[in-house]
Amino acid sequence: MDRFEAMSVLLTVVEAGSLSAGARRLRAPLATVSRKVGELEKHLGVRLVQRTSRGLVLTEEGRTFVAASRRILEELDAAERQAAGDHGALRGGLHVTAPIAFGERHVLPIALEFLKEHPEIDLRLTLADQQVRLADEHIDVALRIGHLEDSALIATRVGAVRRVICASPAYLARRGIPRQPDDLAEHDGISFQGFATAPEWRYRRDSPAFAVEPRPKFAVNTTNAAIQAALAGVGIIRVLSYQVSEHLRSGELQELLTEFAPEPLPVSLIHAPADPLGRKVRSFLDWTAPRLRARMAH
Repeated sequence: MDRFEAMSVLLTVVEAGSLSAGARRLRAPLATVSRKVGELEKHLGVRLVQRTSRGLVLTEEGRTFVAASRRILEELDAAERQAAGDHGALRGGLHVTAPIAFGERHVLPIALEFLKEHPEIDLRLTLADQQVRLADEHIDVALRIGHLEDSALIATRVGAVRRVICASPAYLARRGIPRQPDDLAEHDGISFQGFATAPEWRYRRDSPAFAVEPRPKFAVNTTNAAIQAALAGVGIIRVLSYQVSEHLRSGELQELLTEFAPEPLPVSLIHAPADPLGRKVRSFLDWTAPRLRARMAH
C-alpha cells in the first residue's frame, strides 16, 4: 500500500463528504476509492470514518489522522516544489468560515485579494452565524466573535466589536427613551437566535440583580429579520455594532444606554494547534490578520 496515496485519497473523500463524491473528484471508480480507505484502516488497525445516511463522519482517531495527514502532505508538496525550484507558490484547498454579516463586510474582500495573490489556492468561504467544530467541518481557519470556549484552539486577536442596544426614533417617540437598565422592563424587546456567544441583556457592572430584559414582543431566528423589525418600530434590540452601523449613522436607529454598555467582544482568527502550522494556513493568517486589524480600526 502506498501510504501517501492512501492519505491523499482519504483527505479527498473527507473534504468531498462521501466516498462517491470523493471518487468523482478523483475520477476513480468508487470501488477503488472504498478499497483504498479500507486498506488504510486495516493497516492502522482503527476505524477512521463512519458511514451515515448524511455521508461520512470522522471518528476521533480519524480526526487526528486526517489533521496529521494534511500536514504531512503539505510538507511533502512543499519539499518537492522547493527541490524543483518553486519556493513560493501555494496550491490546494483551504476552508475558512466567518459570521455572515462580518464575513461579507470584512473577510470576503480580503479573501478575494488573497486568491488573486495565490491563484492556485481553492478557497471555500462558509458564512454562518452558527459556530461549528473546526474538525467536524474540516475548517482550516475560523473567525470568531466572543470569548473562546475551546481553550485548545489557537487564537490571533484582530479587534473587538461593541454590543449596542438600539431602537427606531418612531418607537422611542411612542414609548419613551429608557434612561436606566431598569427602565427596559417597561419596554418591548426583539429577540433572535444568532451567535452562540450572543450577549444577554446585561450591562456594565454586570450582576444577577443587574440583568434586565424588555418584554419579549417579537422573536425571529435571524439577525437581519430582527434588525428589520427594529427599523419598523416593533421594539428594542441588542446587536453587534457592525450589524447596524449604517442604520446608526443614518439615524434610522438610535443607540441607547451607552454608559451602561458591556465590554466589547474580542474578534479572533482561530485554528487547530499544529507544529509546524501548514503553509497555506500560515500564509492566510499572515495575509488576513493585519488587514482585518486595519479595517476594524476604521
